[in-house]
Amino acid sequence: MSFEPKSLATGIGSFPHPNARAACDLILSTTPEIPFWPQLSKADFREQMEIQYSEGMPCVVLDEAKARMHFDTSGDPSAALGEFYEHVVADNLDYFKISPEFSRGIHAMREVLSNTDLPSIRYIKSQVTGPVTFGLVIVDENKRAIYYNEVFRDVVVKAITMKARWCLEMFKSLGHKQICFVDEPILSAFGSSTYVSVQRNDVVALMREVIDAIHNEGALVGTHCCGNTEWPILVDAGVDIISFDAYEFGDTIAYYPEQIGRFLQNGGAVAWGIVPTSDRILQESPDSLAARLESGIKKLAAKGIDEGLIRDRCLLTPSCGTGPMSVELSENVFHTLAELSRSLRR
Repeated sequence: MSFEPKSLATGIGSFPHPNARAACDLILSTTPEIPFWPQLSKADFREQMEIQYSEGMPCVVLDEAKARMHFDTSGDPSAALGEFYEHVVADNLDYFKISPEFSRGIHAMREVLSNTDLPSIRYIKSQVTGPVTFGLVIVDENKRAIYYNEVFRDVVVKAITMKARWCLEMFKSLGHKQICFVDEPILSAFGSSTYVSVQRNDVVALMREVIDAIHNEGALVGTHCCGNTEWPILVDAGVDIISFDAYEFGDTIAYYPEQIGRFLQNGGAVAWGIVPTSDRILQESPDSLAARLESGIKKLAAKGIDEGLIRDRCLLTPSCGTGPMSVELSENVFHTLAELSRSLRR
């Protein structure tokens, strides 16, 4: 499926806002063509990146005092696993819903979009945490990453697949085309000594199971990684949009010209996270960021990729989510992003 955003803008997910409607209003005013629902990671620990998608998974333990979660795989989990897989086999999406306790943002955005006429919308974007990141970050009762438990690794993949489909179902009746990001920030550490036992083929297969299911729902799929990684992994996993921190790692996409060139020619797009999600936003302007983006595009084109194709397949985003920032800086990021997008499209 070909995607030509031509410098339209969208966001990654997290916001520091305590109020969901305020975050939704910011999104709709700055990224009106590709709005997305906000993750309010400071408002409640249940909206943190992995925990937000844990409802419906078996053997989950939420520790409110420490604001974290783990799996308790001790004892005999067969009954809990059996119930889980019954809902998977029955294709019971509602069982895998994200309730308002785990996401104020998705429910607030659904309500706003249902009651507001917004002719500017071209796509609605959702996001889920990728199975590799979830599996390597969340641990069991022995503090061992759940990724290394083959039974529960499959649970994670199946649950995230159902969550992604549920997100798409939430907005389907509005009639807009949709994008769902399967975010894998852990891939920036792929190949390091910490994850030496994580195999490339496994990463691709786990991601592809989720990505194929989203494609079957008729949506585009993106993946965000906020550091450097082996970008062809995402191509092999079948994504339509590669999202990366182009502010800090703008050169890295050009390390793989053959694969990225073929990816763009086959209809893929690159989301350039050119607006910094740090205090460095105070040192930048739409003009300075346009120049930085231009440099990245020129370096990629110098590798033999048609420059017009790169520009046609260019989506603009912040370099990462703005959840760790102050509300003021987060709003600065999105207003700068909006002005950059408008100026490039003019």
